Amino acid sequence: MDKIRVMVNGIPGNVAVNIAKHILKDNRLKLIPFSMTGPEIIESRYDLDGSPIDLLKPGVRDDEIKKIIKNEKSFISVDYTHPSAVNENAEFYCRHGLPFVMGTTGGNRKLLENTVKESSISAVIAPNMAKQIVGFQAMLEWCADRFPEIFSEYSLEIRESHQKGKADTSGTAKAVAKSFVKMGIDFSENDIIQERDPKIQKTEWNIPEEYLKGHGYHTYTLISEDKTVKFSFTHNVNGRDVYARGTIDAILFLFNKIAAQLRGKVYTMVDVLKKV
Repeated sequence: MDKIRVMVNGIPGNVAVNIAKHILKDNRLKLIPFSMTGPEIIESRYDLDGSPIDLLKPGVRDDEIKKIIKNEKSFISVDYTHPSAVNENAEFYCRHGLPFVMGTTGGNRKLLENTVKESSISAVIAPNMAKQIVGFQAMLEWCADRFPEIFSEYSLEIRESHQKGKADTSGTAKAVAKSFVKMGIDFSENDIIQERDPKIQKTEWNIPEEYLKGHGYHTYTLISEDKTVKFSFTHNVNGRDVYARGTIDAILFLFNKIAAQLRGKVYTMVDVLKKV
């Protein structure tokens, strides 16, 4: 079988670089040596373990992508860019007929989904690509659907810590908060406590120093009204490898959907886990 061609957008961002390195090592995939990047990036090329990646800024990407499509034919785009670029990038992928995996959080998520549904392509869209965390989220969603109001007399505290460069509030924390709201808790996304200070992360969160520039720590604490009952859920991730493995699964899943000629479909990581 021919290798699945993949273009990773967001290089030289840390997550995009990590994903691209994993793709280079996977014998099922072929990394296309181009990456869409932001206007603030000075470099025009990135050295990825000896493999040069040409960086395409917004002003040239429409012309360049036509050349890439002509040379590579079909390929899957993987987006780990910036929250402010989510909707613009999705429109770009749909306009050029490029199926994509959206790992970037933020943006207008409803508009993002509608953009795909009204297009000729399909996409996997997920705020978190770590399969085990996605499974945890699915359990909470299941509980919320079957036991609404079960935590109606509880308060909720959500604390999340990510590397200093993460611009937005954790998409995973937002998704989990929605499940708890369905279970009866009065809570807003604005109530999520966000930490981006490396000094506090090291001294108060006990995050290993080598992972201060790449981690995702989340704790959800529920306390009863009379303070006699407490529930706490925690998932801590050091590094980015777990997201890379999930992203590759999403690429393989989407490739099969493309082969089945399914269009205008939005899939989640739960779909990837179910392999539906």
